[in-house]
Amino acid sequence: MLAIDANVVVRYLVDDDHDQFLRACRLVESEPIFVADTVLLECEWVLRSGYGFEARQFAAALRALAALPTVRLESPQIAAVALAWHEQGMDFADALHLAGADGCEAFATFDRRLAKTASHLGATPVRAL
Repeated sequence: MLAIDANVVVRYLVDDDHDQFLRACRLVESEPIFVADTVLLECEWVLRSGYGFEARQFAAALRALAALPTVRLESPQIAAVALAWHEQGMDFADALHLAGADGCEAFATFDRRLAKTASHLGATPVRAL
């Protein structure tokens, strides 16, 4: 299994450098690939800030990638929950952190908006400090 960087995932999802896109396609579609949670975070940031992806676009792209038989996400269940919350308005990084905290008493933060959004979505309780 080969772990890949966010730049490979982004090239695979966004054909903005055709040579790199083709190389990423050959790699992702031909051998077992591992995608770390930290790579997901970086991909979302790059696709949102650099390519204007909205939450639904990012979620659809990531789900399509994760559905490939060669791809294994580090935490597929956590990623699935985080994507669902992200599509409902939660920041993706916050959603990934919060989904990973499932089973904890609460998630402490200074971010009151996160606390409000989490409460609205029925997520792990967030304690705003």
